[in-house]
Amino acid sequence: MADAEKIGRVWDIIEKTAVGMLTTRFPAGLRARPLEARPDRHAGIIWFLTDARSGKDPEIEAEPDVGLVFIEPRERIYLSLTAHARLENDVSRQRQIWKATDRMWWAGPEGPNLRVLRVEPHLAELWDGPSSTAAVVYEIAKARITGEKPKLGENRKATIKL
Repeated sequence: MADAEKIGRVWDIIEKTAVGMLTTRFPAGLRARPLEARPDRHAGIIWFLTDARSGKDPEIEAEPDVGLVFIEPRERIYLSLTAHARLENDVSRQRQIWKATDRMWWAGPEGPNLRVLRVEPHLAELWDGPSSTAAVVYEIAKARITGEKPKLGENRKATIKL
């Protein structure tokens, strides 16, 4: 698979799964929380809406290197991103990426506590597994009989160039 295809596959997964686990550093270690991604594949950026009162904002300001994980369990796809994050107070971007479901958390895209989180991925690690449970069971059973390693998927790494 060519690099352009690998990078396209990464963005396809982000767009399909939509919610990722964002991991940040804090004084006691690492912390992860789910966020809804608003990917912009052409810019190479993943946008998120976040609340200025949350713990992640000071964590990102102190240490902008973050991790993101996206999982598609039915297809057994696992994507890990190493990225750089930056908080922005950008009302026009907030309006642009706003969705009706965001009203669960904020009154509107101009809310005083609403912030934009800009995440630029640098490295992607992708594991594609067999999509059916039957294929997994077959590979494990075959491995037990033959003593060979089961073929449960492929780990591919793609560097995302911005």
